[in-house]
Amino acid sequence: MTKKMLASDNNSGIHPAILEAIAEANSGHAPAYGDDSWTAAATAKFKEQFGEKTAVFFTFNGTGANVTGLKSMVRSHQAIICTEGAHIHMDEGGAAEGIIGGKLLTVPSSDGKLTINRIAQQLHHIGSQHRSQPRAISISQCTEMGTVYTLDEIKELCDFAHSNGLYVHMDGARISNAAAFLGCSLKEMTVDAGIDMLSFGGTKNGLMVGEAVVCFREELAADLKYIRKQSMQLGSKMRFIAVQFERLLTDDLWLENASHANRMAQLLAEGMKKISGITITQPVQSNAVFAVLPQDQLEELQKLHAFAVWNKEHGEIRLITSFDTTATDIELFLADVAKICE
Repeated sequence: MTKKMLASDNNSGIHPAILEAIAEANSGHAPAYGDDSWTAAATAKFKEQFGEKTAVFFTFNGTGANVTGLKSMVRSHQAIICTEGAHIHMDEGGAAEGIIGGKLLTVPSSDGKLTINRIAQQLHHIGSQHRSQPRAISISQCTEMGTVYTLDEIKELCDFAHSNGLYVHMDGARISNAAAFLGCSLKEMTVDAGIDMLSFGGTKNGLMVGEAVVCFREELAADLKYIRKQSMQLGSKMRFIAVQFERLLTDDLWLENASHANRMAQLLAEGMKKISGITITQPVQSNAVFAVLPQDQLEELQKLHAFAVWNKEHGEIRLITSFDTTATDIELFLADVAKICE
C-alpha cells in the first residue's frame, strides 16, 4: 500500500467533488476575469457564510491572498504586527515587505498566538517620523503551531487593535480546521469577532488551486480589484477557481473535509503519546501534530516517511493530516514509529 505523506496538506490530491465541479465548469466559453456565472455563484456562497456586505476576490495562492489583502490596509511607511513564526514572515519569501513596501514588526510567541501585550510593545513609537507606523495586525487561524484562537481571544485582539487605529487581518489558510475545532460558524470567527480582512484557504482543504480575499470593510474593498491585478493575482479563467469554492461551500463540504482531517490528527497524536520517548509539544487543536523525537530515531523515520522537521536542534517535527488521510494511513505510520523507537 502506498503511504500517504504527512508532510503537508498541500501534498494531498483534489477532493473528487471539487474535481467534478471543475469538469462541469469546463463547458463552452464564458466571460473572463470573473464576469461569469460560476464566480457569481461562488460569491453568493461567501455572502451566505459571512453576510451580504462581504466582498470576495479570488486569488491563485495563499501568499497572493495575504499580500493582496494586506496591501489594501497598509502603505509603504506603515507596518504590520505579527508573530515571528507567522507565515507572512517566515514562508512567503519577503513578499509582504517586497510588494507592499511596508515593514513586518514581529514578536515572539511559543504557541503561535499574538497577544495584546505583545502588540502594545510595538506601539510606543506611534507618531515618530523615524519609525514605521503600525497600521495592522495579522493573526493566523489556525496558527503555524497548529493552535487555535478562541472566539474571545479574537474579539479581544480586534477590540484592542481597533481602539488603537489598527486593522486586523486573518491568515485563514486553515480556517476551516479552526471552525471545526471550535464548533462555530465562519462568520462567528471573523465578522462577528471584528476581523477586517480574511485570507480564506481552499488549497489545503481539498481544492486544486485557489484562495480568496474576503473583505468586511467597504473602504478597504474599494481598491482591492486594482490591488489584486497589480499583485498578479487576477485570473483570466476565474471560473475554474470560483467553481471550486462554490462546491466547497455547498452542503458544508469545507467542514466535512476539515473535521475529518482534525480527527485523523487526534488519532495520530493519541497513538504517538503511547510510544515511549515521544513528546507532543503543542495542543492538538487542528490537523497538525508537533512532536519531539530523539535525533537518531528522527533520521531513521525520515527514511520511511515524508514530514517537516520543524526544529532540527530540538528534534521537533510537524505532521499534517488531510481530508484524504485514513485511519490505515495513521496505523502504518505509527507502526513504523513504534518499530524505530523500540
